[in-house]
Amino acid sequence: MRIVIIGAGFAGMYAALSAARLRDIQGVSPEKLEIALVAPEPTLVVRPRLYEPKPETLTAPLQDVLKAIDVVYVQGHAEVIDTRARVVEIAAANKGTKKKLSYDRLVVATGSRLFRPDIPGLAEHGFSVDQLDDAIALDRHLHSLSSRPATKARNTVVVAGGGFTGIEAATEVPSRLREILGNDARLRVVIVDRNEAIAPDMGAGPRPVIEDALRKLDVETRLGVGVASLDKSGVTLSSGERIECETVIWAAGMRAAPLTAQIPAERDQFGRLLVDRALRVPSVDGVFATGDAARAACDDVGNYALMSCQHATRMGAFAGNNAAAELLGVPTRPYHQKPYVTCLDLGEAGALFTRGWERTVEMVGDVAKKTKQEINTVWIYPPKAERAAALASADPERVTAL
Repeated sequence: MRIVIIGAGFAGMYAALSAARLRDIQGVSPEKLEIALVAPEPTLVVRPRLYEPKPETLTAPLQDVLKAIDVVYVQGHAEVIDTRARVVEIAAANKGTKKKLSYDRLVVATGSRLFRPDIPGLAEHGFSVDQLDDAIALDRHLHSLSSRPATKARNTVVVAGGGFTGIEAATEVPSRLREILGNDARLRVVIVDRNEAIAPDMGAGPRPVIEDALRKLDVETRLGVGVASLDKSGVTLSSGERIECETVIWAAGMRAAPLTAQIPAERDQFGRLLVDRALRVPSVDGVFATGDAARAACDDVGNYALMSCQHATRMGAFAGNNAAAELLGVPTRPYHQKPYVTCLDLGEAGALFTRGWERTVEMVGDVAKKTKQEINTVWIYPPKAERAAALASADPERVTAL
């Protein structure tokens, strides 16, 4: 028997850990139940941190962890999923060869991608902090600004998107640019968002904290408008306003990774596969979806998992456990995740910590910043490559990124 997990992000990593944990508990050998994880590299990209400087350092190796728990790593890109034949076709990394891997249970943990609409100039002139390569490209671009003439355009950054990612990117930019251009550089950072309020998903409670932080950092906002076009010297907004700048960071919206479209099942407006409480794709036998690839209910009162590390880790643990449970003939566990917090980095203005779906503010400023730093540097990293500890970390009922 074989479980194939596609993706080595937070959901994929915990799916592998949790499936191996249940296999170990049931006393089943790796030869009888193989767990295979497919990804281009045996590396966890610490994606929640890609708005920070030195993004090339924001990865964590997985090979030793996978070996410690007897999970087979398969290097390559999953290109084709044949759910009838129960086969995944994999293109080997940098070799041009392809191979097929059969499965008894499939866990789709392919994550999400930044949504880039067909806006003139966006593909050519927009940067992002979505994937590791994107963040590295932005970092290199920011460092290249020091060799350019000191103009207003050089010193201006426009961030398209006033949600979680956009705010973290925008509030980190001033310190990053001062490090590169010097403390005397006259900087300008502008957040553009089509909503009438900043951080629309955060609600009214935390908003004054965010607005105060933006004022402290001299980050401007343009709300109720969008980016109409980009070129090498600036952006034009839907209002007609022109902002001369040499850096545009796109942070407006996410979609499930394209591979999910190959699963013949219902999806939501973000491309996420609809799953039941066990994280199965109900209309396709043998397939589970998790993390950013799945639309899953967190509770019985209408809250659904967000595209976040916090939800992906726990969802991954339930998906991996349940895929193994079906093959081992033990009961599956219904995914649930009632506790919910947010911790928003606000750059040199500190951070904001809220609890609950109503987002009650619990910590702000330096106190919240310490919590954010602990989350980013400790809590979301893989467990140590010690078999017992790694397996123990993946109990679905206890897994949480926070």
